[in-house]
Amino acid sequence: MSDPHSSSASASASPLTHFDAQGQAHMVDVSGKAETHRIARATGSIRMRPDTFSLVATGQAGKGDVVGVARIAAIQAAKRTAELVPLCHPLPLTRVSAEFTLDEAASAVHCTVQAETVGKTGVEMEALTAVQVGLLTIYDMCKAADKGMVMTDIRLLEKQGGKSGHWTAAGG
Repeated sequence: MSDPHSSSASASASPLTHFDAQGQAHMVDVSGKAETHRIARATGSIRMRPDTFSLVATGQAGKGDVVGVARIAAIQAAKRTAELVPLCHPLPLTRVSAEFTLDEAASAVHCTVQAETVGKTGVEMEALTAVQVGLLTIYDMCKAADKGMVMTDIRLLEKQGGKSGHWTAAGG
C-alpha cells in the first residue's frame, strides 16, 4: 500500500490515492501500515513593503509581537490540520517547531516548520498547513499597514519515515 501523502503510484491505475476505483473521494485506509517515526519539513515566505517589514522587525506592529503570535498560530494549525483538510487523518503529533527568519534585504519573513509523529501516515500536510497559517497570521496582523503582502514559495522540503523512506526536495 502506498503512502497516502506521497506521489508514488498505488496498486490502482491512478497515483491519486484519495480517489477510489470509481473516482470518488475517500480517506485512505492506513490500517495495514506500520507505525514509524515520521518527520516533515515545509517552508514558505511572505514579502512586504520595507516599512511594513520594519514594523515586524522592531516589534512595533499595532497588534503586538507578530512573529511570536505567528509561531503559536503555526503550531496550532499543525494540530488542527485534519479539521481543515477533509481527507487528512487526525495525527498524534509528537513535535512541531516553527522558525521564522527575518530577511531585511528581501523585506520578507521566511517560515520553516518541522512536524513529527509516530504513526501510520506522514505529516506533510501538517507541516504545510502550519507554514501557511503562520504566514496568514503575519498577513492578518500587518494588513492594516500593507494589504499587498505576498505569500510565496510554500513547499515541502523533506519527509522521512514510512514505506517511501527519506525524500528531499531538489534545491531544498
